Order: sequence, then C-alpha cells, then structure tokens
Amino acid sequence: MSERDVPTPSSSAGGEGSSAELVAVVDDLINQLSNKFTNISKELLEKMDDMSRRLDALETTIQTGAEPTSDDSEGK
Repeated sequence: MSERDVPTPSSSAGGEGSSAELVAVVDDLINQLSNKFTNISKELLEKMDDMSRRLDALETTIQTGAEPTSDDSEGK
C-alpha cells in the first residue's frame, strides 16, 4: 500500500464532504469572476467604440468647421 491509500482523518467521510464543499465554492467563485470579467470586457469594448465614434464626429466637426473659418478670416 502506498501512502495515498492509507486512510487519514482528513480523508474520512467528513473530510470528503468538506473537500466537495470547497470544490463547489471554488467553482462558484471562478464562475462569478469569469462572469464579471466578461461583463467588464463587454463594457470596456462598448465604451471604446463610443469613444471612437465621438472622436470621429469631433474630427469631422473640426475639419468642416476649420474650412469656413479660414475663408471668413481672409475676407476680414
């Protein structure tokens, strides 16, 4: 018999139940963290897309606004 086959107090029925509970708690925690990471990633990508659209709109506004201003300043 190897040392792994020798029953110890921690490997009794109560210990196995505690191990199963620990595994369940860790699995639940991993699932929660995974869900949070997924949600944060989704929110971050949405915010980056929104910022990109806003920057594109700002760039367009600046380009269209700069052209008439240069024409107006020449006439003064």
